[in-house]
Amino acid sequence: MKTDREILELRALGKKEEALRAIVESYSERLYFLIRRFGLPHDDADDILQDIYIKVWSSLDSFRGDSGLYTWLYRIANNEVLSNLRKARVKAFLGGERLENRLNNVIDEDPGFNGTKLQRELQKAINTLPPKQKQVFIFRYFDELPYEDISRITGTSVGSLKASYHHAYTKICEILENNF
Repeated sequence: MKTDREILELRALGKKEEALRAIVESYSERLYFLIRRFGLPHDDADDILQDIYIKVWSSLDSFRGDSGLYTWLYRIANNEVLSNLRKARVKAFLGGERLENRLNNVIDEDPGFNGTKLQRELQKAINTLPPKQKQVFIFRYFDELPYEDISRITGTSVGSLKASYHHAYTKICEILENNF
C-alpha cells in the first residue's frame, strides 16, 4: 500500500489512474466498514463505495490538499452515506416503515454479521440516533478520529460535535442498560 504522500505524488505527476488504484487499495476496507457502521447492508455498501470512487475520480484533480487525503475521502464517503440514508428513509416511510426498523432487520438477517449479542445491540442502538449524532459517534468511537478531523469532514464546529457525541453516548448507554 502507498502512503498518502505517495498517492498525491502520483496525482501530481499526472498518473491519475495509478493514484486512484492506490486510493482504492489503501482505503477500500476502511471506507467499506465506515459505510457498514451506518447500518447499511453489504450490497448497498458496495454500491456506495463505487459511487465514492466515481466522485473521487471526478474530483481528484481538484483536491487542493488543504486537509489530509483520508479527511477528504471520509468527507466524500460521509456525504454519500447521508445521501443514501435520506433516500432509504423516504423509501421506508413510503413503505409504512421506520428506517431504524429496516436497518435493524439488516443486522438481524445479515449472514456476514459475526459480532456478539452486545455488538449487535450496539449497532441497533446506533441506528436510533439522529444522523448528526450517528456520524460523530461512528467517527469518534469506531475510527477514533479527533474532533478537529471530524469537524473538517462534517463541516460542524468542534463544540457541537462534542455535545452531539455526549448526547449519542448517553442515549446508547441508556439503550444498552435497558437491554442487558
